[in-house]
Amino acid sequence: MNMDMNANWDDLRVFLTLAREGTLTTAAKALGVSHPTVARRVQALEKQIGARLFERLPDRFAPTSAGEQLLADTEAMEKAALSIHRRSAGLSDAVSGVVRLSAGEAMAALIARHLPELRRQLRQIEFEVIASHTLANLSRREADLLIREQVPELGGIVTRKLGRVAYAVYAGRDFKVSRPTSAALGGLPWIGFDDDHSYFPGQQWLRELLAGQRPVVRGNNWLVLLEAARAGAGLAVLPCYLGDPEPALHRVGGVIPDVFADQWLLVHRDLRALPRVRAVMDAVVELFQRERALIEGRS
Repeated sequence: MNMDMNANWDDLRVFLTLAREGTLTTAAKALGVSHPTVARRVQALEKQIGARLFERLPDRFAPTSAGEQLLADTEAMEKAALSIHRRSAGLSDAVSGVVRLSAGEAMAALIARHLPELRRQLRQIEFEVIASHTLANLSRREADLLIREQVPELGGIVTRKLGRVAYAVYAGRDFKVSRPTSAALGGLPWIGFDDDHSYFPGQQWLRELLAGQRPVVRGNNWLVLLEAARAGAGLAVLPCYLGDPEPALHRVGGVIPDVFADQWLLVHRDLRALPRVRAVMDAVVELFQRERALIEGRS
């Protein structure tokens, strides 16, 4: 394969996306263009290089051996381009601009609750708070900062422990619980997570309490569990920072000793020196320190 050095990065990015996605439609959606545009750009690249890059199969585009060789080189180019993008962002010394922070929905709600004071501290920063369970790609800058319960095994990621979240049982104000013993609680209706989210904190404890039975109301989101408990649909295990400030709920018993989740702040090492990212990191660390009693269920 004799690759013309004039092949531009935009055409190579189209090639790379089609190789990853497999179809014109999904590649076009990922790139935000029409699928005829993807087909045209790939054909032009093939003509320029002088080799077929894809086998056109009935259900997908599969890279040829020439395509596989180009794919390895293009992925290396992409990695370098992303590194340049991150490093160039760090050349600015202004504490201003957009900072995108990704967290689970309960933690995102906690951050949102404190946005007025965060904005007062950092008036020139625009906050994007993204509620997601999935691990945003810091290398591609899908988020600048992550708050997560696990530290991923990824190169280039810098972590800082924020604190340990406590959990307790909560019920609506009008939901009467005579005795918070295991036997009494086991006979009451419960709200919990569905099977796909049974790894969430407190769910194993709840399954053991219910002798393997599933909660009668199940969801996939902490805020759904919170609303269902508020409405009186049953008892729910909630993070204390979500349950304690809610006037429509009351805590049943104390903090559950064996149920907790450490929270970590994750940032790509190329971005941590960026003034606006550094400023938000410091503000989040300060927020966790200030709210430590609430987060640990001692408020």
